[in-house]
Amino acid sequence: MDDQSGMKFWIDAGHVARRTLDAVRPELQAGKSWVEIIEFAERFIRRNGGQPAFPTTIAVNEIAAHFTPDHADKKLHGWEDEMVLQKGDVVKIDVGVHINGHIGDNAMTVEIGNGNSHTEQIKAAKESRDAAIEKLHPGTPWHEVGAAAAQPSVDAGFQPIRNLCGHKLEPWELHAGVSVPSYACGKNNNGFSGVVEENACYAIEPFNTNGEQGLIENIGSSNSSNIYRITGNVSWRKALARKQLKPLGAQLARNFEERYSTLPFAERWAFPMLEKPFPEADEESRQSKWNALVKKLISVRFLETYHALKCADNGMIGQFEHTVHVTPGGPEILTVP
Repeated sequence: MDDQSGMKFWIDAGHVARRTLDAVRPELQAGKSWVEIIEFAERFIRRNGGQPAFPTTIAVNEIAAHFTPDHADKKLHGWEDEMVLQKGDVVKIDVGVHINGHIGDNAMTVEIGNGNSHTEQIKAAKESRDAAIEKLHPGTPWHEVGAAAAQPSVDAGFQPIRNLCGHKLEPWELHAGVSVPSYACGKNNNGFSGVVEENACYAIEPFNTNGEQGLIENIGSSNSSNIYRITGNVSWRKALARKQLKPLGAQLARNFEERYSTLPFAERWAFPMLEKPFPEADEESRQSKWNALVKKLISVRFLETYHALKCADNGMIGQFEHTVHVTPGGPEILTVP
């Protein structure tokens, strides 16, 4: 994490992120479309002094994470119903805000219509998040954090998701190299070696399921999320000089870099960039050009994209998340009003 002069940015980003979730909650009603909810959240972020650190995502029922609508609001791969909230849906909203690259990341789960069919699972997911946060003292081994996160869900009869993790945050880096377990991974698990670091920021986000496997899987193709990110490993200037990119591809890459740096961005944010170079193109033609340009930027490893994720055995998924700063005396939750 950067020095204390940047702490105000972390705190402010966390406040806006939490206020966004609070503002979204009353909007989560039967009949509202997924894209309406997403656009409401992102407008709120921008109107309150932040920028989205990643596209606001929505995950309904067995969907776990990493989906945001595209510019045409096409259906999620394999989703047969309309992308409209229905009474009884279990909905996860994940909101990220950045201020000068400093990130507040938080999420909640709501049952549409308050039918109380999933109250215990939702409660367990929230308690799992809070139990993990209580362990965030400098020097605590990560396996102890994971065991604490798992216990409330296990006690309530649900499975913690084992292959989705929390993550360390750094300025302009949403996933900064440390993964936070949400299950009892054991002290000899090499994937979660190390300890909680003082003065670091972490996104703590346990997921649980009423399925049996406790695993998530990819949905559809590699870009089923409609979310992209600049890898930071390839310079568009060098790719242009080496003729790996044509001028239009390089210009698009430059635009992405200037607008989003290394933070994830939505297809629906970036797609309008093609209006200027192709003012007369119809929707089909512009979509074809977008697909070709993005495919090229991925092939040269300038961009990466994400799968949307779902429960492997179609169980309902619950999730809660806070961003936490680890002080010498323990955890300080940043995603508070």
